[in-house]
Amino acid sequence: MEEIKLEIQGNNEVLTESRLQDFERIIRVKLPQQYREFLLKYNGGYPRPYYFTISKVQGNGMVNIFYGIGEMYDNLDKKIDIFDDIMDIGFIPIADDPGGNQICLGLTEKHFGNVYFWIHDEDPEDMNNMYFLTKDFEEFLEKLYDETEK
Repeated sequence: MEEIKLEIQGNNEVLTESRLQDFERIIRVKLPQQYREFLLKYNGGYPRPYYFTISKVQGNGMVNIFYGIGEMYDNLDKKIDIFDDIMDIGFIPIADDPGGNQICLGLTEKHFGNVYFWIHDEDPEDMNNMYFLTKDFEEFLEKLYDETEK
């Protein structure tokens, strides 16, 4: 596997396996392994590069920040509470863009580990505001690019 060229900025507290397991127990979800490894390594933060392609129609998006676990402003637990409608349909918000749209991770069997882009101001009927991005979290990170690359 090729090394992902990713830099994460931010001074979030170090996340331990024990704390991550406690979090999973609280939200009653086992997170996909690739995302767990990301949290244990970075625990959220500001990525570079940060652009990604949503779709031909929607164009490009930008990751503002990945949420972390613990005492921080962009706390994953708080975001789950705020976006419980996403959670209700089987997704967890893991990051946002500058406009408040969410990058989400699928948690149900059908979508487990898939990454989606959720647009908050579109009608959520039948997941029409959810755009499939990648089959897993690692692929999403690999597809992040700088604006000079496109």
